[in-house]
Amino acid sequence: MKKLLIFLILFVSTSSYSISIEPDVFVQSTVNRASKLLGENISKEKKIEKLKLIAKDTVDIKGIGFYTLGVKRKSLNDDEKERYSELFEEYFLKSFASRLAEYTNPEINVINKEKINNNYTIVNSVLKATSERPEINIDWRIYTKKPDNPLIRDLIIEGLSLARTQKEEFASVLNSNENNIEALFLVLKEFSDN
Repeated sequence: MKKLLIFLILFVSTSSYSISIEPDVFVQSTVNRASKLLGENISKEKKIEKLKLIAKDTVDIKGIGFYTLGVKRKSLNDDEKERYSELFEEYFLKSFASRLAEYTNPEINVINKEKINNNYTIVNSVLKATSERPEINIDWRIYTKKPDNPLIRDLIIEGLSLARTQKEEFASVLNSNENNIEALFLVLKEFSDN
């Protein structure tokens, strides 16, 4: 019944008119999509490609990218912003999909949600324990400015924000290269190309 409800919500949300999608339903349907894919008997490479498509549908990659750039984004010209967005998307998708592809059929259950304001809701979930790993708490920062198109802006795993961690890593690259954006471009490109 729960899967049927999620299917109906997703089906209605893609029809000609739009309705509001609750952030907790959005998160549960997203993790169910990823979990189903990870359980498929296909190559790791195919899983990675399909995971990238799920991420493009559900994650605010551009928003995360500019957040992780920090104050440096204010000093970039339009061409640099465009180049950064393209490089960050490739970097993000490769990093996200290759990490997630290591899991086989992860079971994540949404347990709660808290509306922070009209733009953000935090959705709390738990990755169930297995013989290989303990239970893990995952909080999802969902951007809800467009209620018919919620997007993931951050994952907070056991209290650690992935976006903030990424922001600190990028700041470190810039600080050790005299704040030269080309140094960060090079790091992103090298990661994506390997």
